[in-house]
Amino acid sequence: MSALLEVSGVSKTFDGFRAIDNLSFSINEPELRAIIGPNGAGKTTFMDLVTGKTRPDTGTIRYGELSRDLTRMSEAQIARAGIGRKFQKPTVFEDQSVDENLAMALRAARNPLTVLLRRPDTEAGVTEMAARVGLGGQLATKAGILSHGQKQWLEIGMLLAQEPRLLLVDEPAAGMTSAERERTTEMLVEAAKTHAVVVIEHDMEFVRRLNCRVTVLHEGRSLAEGSLDHVCADPRVIDVYLGRPESAEAADA
Repeated sequence: MSALLEVSGVSKTFDGFRAIDNLSFSINEPELRAIIGPNGAGKTTFMDLVTGKTRPDTGTIRYGELSRDLTRMSEAQIARAGIGRKFQKPTVFEDQSVDENLAMALRAARNPLTVLLRRPDTEAGVTEMAARVGLGGQLATKAGILSHGQKQWLEIGMLLAQEPRLLLVDEPAAGMTSAERERTTEMLVEAAKTHAVVVIEHDMEFVRRLNCRVTVLHEGRSLAEGSLDHVCADPRVIDVYLGRPESAEAADA
């Protein structure tokens, strides 16, 4: 594996609040990484910085073999360089069918005309991607009537269709049924065989199923890193995020 993303000494302050504080870590390619931490830890700001939505006050974020500094690139340039982001709330085209959504997202066909005049290679790409995200039997279904979990899958499919090297996925398990979470786990694990996939998540059971390296953020800094069992045993992580059982608190008192 080689480092695809290098975050070095990055800080970001909003109106006196330091959302990211001298943050440094790297993501390999391929790799599946989970980022956890309490609300306000800087998880969303981290994604904003990587995708160019927000600019850091200090530090660098370098990407790819040429070590391109993402802090000097626009959001569009970053997206074209191969970094894709999925927000927590699905943002699919609800009045369009599953296959139309996927056709719009395909890297080689991303405008209304090519959706209306699809070639056989586009059809094949759409069919393959729909099957990959568990929607192979619902190509003609309007996205608006899909379940919440299915909309999440469709958006993940749209993201994968753009052929990014790095996928940033924000709380994919939120609002899903147990079966949907299981299918989503499989989807992300499979994607991480050929991509760098970073997942922000609060559901610890979901993170455990991902079976990947975990980075814990707190107050904009990397507090701990390693397997889920390793970080969950860290007293600092227990104190600021996981909490101690009542019996343990009573014993400490």
